[in-house]
Amino acid sequence: MMGSVLAAPPPSAASPAPLLPRGFGLLLFPPPPATGSRPQREAKNVLPNPGEFEQCHQKCKEVFPTQVNGVRLVLNKTLSKHFQVNHSLHLSSTEDSSYKFGTMFVGSGQAGPAEFYPVLVGDVDGSGSLNAQVIHQVTDRIRSKVAFQTHQQTFVTWKADAEFRGEDFTAAVAFTNPDVLDDSGVVITHYLQSVTPTLAMGGQLVYQRRPGDEATFMSLVGRYTGSNFVGALTLGWAGVQASYYHRASDQLQLGVELEAGSFWEDSSVTFGYQLDVPKANLQFKGVISSNWVVGATLEKKLLPLPLSLVLCSFLNHQKNKFHCGFGVMIR
Repeated sequence: MMGSVLAAPPPSAASPAPLLPRGFGLLLFPPPPATGSRPQREAKNVLPNPGEFEQCHQKCKEVFPTQVNGVRLVLNKTLSKHFQVNHSLHLSSTEDSSYKFGTMFVGSGQAGPAEFYPVLVGDVDGSGSLNAQVIHQVTDRIRSKVAFQTHQQTFVTWKADAEFRGEDFTAAVAFTNPDVLDDSGVVITHYLQSVTPTLAMGGQLVYQRRPGDEATFMSLVGRYTGSNFVGALTLGWAGVQASYYHRASDQLQLGVELEAGSFWEDSSVTFGYQLDVPKANLQFKGVISSNWVVGATLEKKLLPLPLSLVLCSFLNHQKNKFHCGFGVMIR
C-alpha cells in the first residue's frame, strides 16, 4: 500500500454533477437577430473525455484495503521540487524480507492541475532487481509510457504504449515483449468513447503470438458516472467484471465488485468501505468477500509530524490463515 504511493497519482474527487447543455435555459422571448447579421449557429455540445480504459473500475478498487504482512517502513525524502527519493524496508515471517531504494523525477511541463511531465519512476532492491517507468506527454493529446522489469541479472519484461486523448474519446495501443526474431509478443489496443456526459463505452482487443501459437481476446466495457456513484461492467471471453462505487457522504465511501471467470468459474463478490475522520486524521478501510476473507486497515496521521502509522489485519476463514501488519511512513 505504501510502496505505490509515489508511482500513482492521488485519487480524484467524486465526479461533479452533469451541467445542462448550452441553450437549455429559460428563455421565453429570445431577442431578434441584428439587422444585416447572419443567424448564429447553435453552440456545439462537446462531450467530456472518458479518461483511461484501465481506470473504469478504479474508483471501486480504491475503496478496498491493501494487505500488509509483517512490518514495513517507508521513508520519503524530497530533495527538490523535481526530485524525490524513498527507502522501503519490509520484514516478514511469511514472505521474503526486502529493501528497496526508489527515485522519482518530475519535469517542469504541466498538462493539468496535478499532471506533470516527463516522469521517471524506478526502484531497485538488494538483489539488483529493477522496476522502472518513463512517462512523457509528447503533445497535448498524445502520451507515451515505457516500463521494464528485471530480476537480478535477467531481463523479465518490457512494455511500451501510446495513448491519444480526443475531445470525447481515448484510444491507446501497447506492445509487451515484442520480439521480431522469435516472432512473439503481445499487442493490446483499447478504445473508450463518451456516449453521453455520464455514459462511456468501449472495447479492448488483445493479440498474443508465440512460436507455433497465436490467440485473440476481446472484451467490452461500459461505465456510468452519476453525481455520487460510478458503475462499470466488463464482458469478455475470459469472464465478467462488474463494480459499483457509491459516495454516501463526505466521510463514507462504499464499493462492491463481482469477478467471475468463463462459465462463472472462480466467481467472487467483494464488498468494501472507506471511512474518513478528518478531525482525528484517521482513515478506516474494510473488506469482506464471498471467499470468506475479512480484512481491515487503519491509517493515522500524526500531525504536525510528517508521520503516518498503518495497522492491517486479514483473516481467511476458508484457509484458516491470519495475517497482520504494521507500517510506518515518514514523509
